Amino acid sequence: MNFETFNFLPVVAAGIAAVGYERPTPIQERAIPQVLNGRDVMGLAQTGTGKTAAFVLPMLNRLARSKYGGVRALIIGPTRELAEQIHQAIRTLGCKTPIRSASVYGGVGINPQIQQLKRADIVVACPGRLLDHIRRSSIDLSRLEVLVLDEADQMCDMGFIPDIRRILKHLPKKRQTLLFAATMPPEIRRLAGDLLQDPATVQVGISAPVDTVSHALYPVARHLKTKLLLKLLGSTRIKSVLVFTRTKHRARMLGKKLVAAGYPSASLQGNLSQTRRQAALDGFRNGTFQILVATDIAARGIDVTRISHVINYDIPSTPEAYIHRIGRTGRATRSGEAFTLVTGEDKDMVRAINRIVGSDIEQRTLSTFNYDFPAPHREGRPQWIGKQERKLSGAGKRRNTGSIY
Repeated sequence: MNFETFNFLPVVAAGIAAVGYERPTPIQERAIPQVLNGRDVMGLAQTGTGKTAAFVLPMLNRLARSKYGGVRALIIGPTRELAEQIHQAIRTLGCKTPIRSASVYGGVGINPQIQQLKRADIVVACPGRLLDHIRRSSIDLSRLEVLVLDEADQMCDMGFIPDIRRILKHLPKKRQTLLFAATMPPEIRRLAGDLLQDPATVQVGISAPVDTVSHALYPVARHLKTKLLLKLLGSTRIKSVLVFTRTKHRARMLGKKLVAAGYPSASLQGNLSQTRRQAALDGFRNGTFQILVATDIAARGIDVTRISHVINYDIPSTPEAYIHRIGRTGRATRSGEAFTLVTGEDKDMVRAINRIVGSDIEQRTLSTFNYDFPAPHREGRPQWIGKQERKLSGAGKRRNTGSIY
């Protein structure tokens, strides 16, 4: 199948050709016909599957058929980065159409957004700032035809569902609604039941990671994680690396340590101003920064196709979060690697991740790394790093059996 199968309007087809798309991804292949037919859609797809184009392209096709003024489509996402990413995708894919989009989110001045909203056909918004515009009457949603909730499960995790329900009270009841998520927790199921009318369900790649990513676990004592990370970076052919931490403070401190070690690095976490966040993202995209350290929430919306490695400095809190994280490498048919540093406290989560992956992720150690380096405060070296690991030799040598978990 190719994109010609969908019979898009010439101006939309021209935008697809301009960006070089040839064949739709599975989520695009299954979702686009349903959206073109006007159906409500519940889409289940992990990061990196091409779901943005799955709703942007049929939306552009719908809006390009008429010349009504005002905001006719609204896309709501959890973070500024994701909103900006979708906004840019609309501008790129819709480059041959007269359709204009605006992105609205907090952390920047509201007045320029008010001016953009006066000319916008599509609005991409974060919930909090959108409610600000609704209260100010600076956005008119009375002519809305299409509503998209993207990364709905993440909006649930971040506590945005009450805001979403407040926004819904200002929208026309007669509309097409599309909801996309990577997981379907109970609250999202309830929201979908309230929002969607006879929806088509499209599910792609939820239960396992994309097959262009290889995985490895690196067992290590907690106090040696930074040392092992530096050793891994020095012994691996890296191009562009996304490192995940559990907290904002750790992201900031680790970013500083990487810079001190000579790596062009930046950190992305919630305390940054929008200007600094954008500078970090732009520098990571254009290669100024080889490494970006981020928390899960800060990393939502990062869409850099050439990430060669994802490194979990801290193991994620859920197996689904693991799938989200590693989905940022191995995109667009490129191969990628995902490394996870694990301590004795992570055994239960490792088992859960192995279940969702469908096999035991291989364990590796580095023969050139000193795993016996003493811990501060006489914590000592955890007993679970045993003789099985020390028998391994060779940097990054693989072990497929005899898991210690």
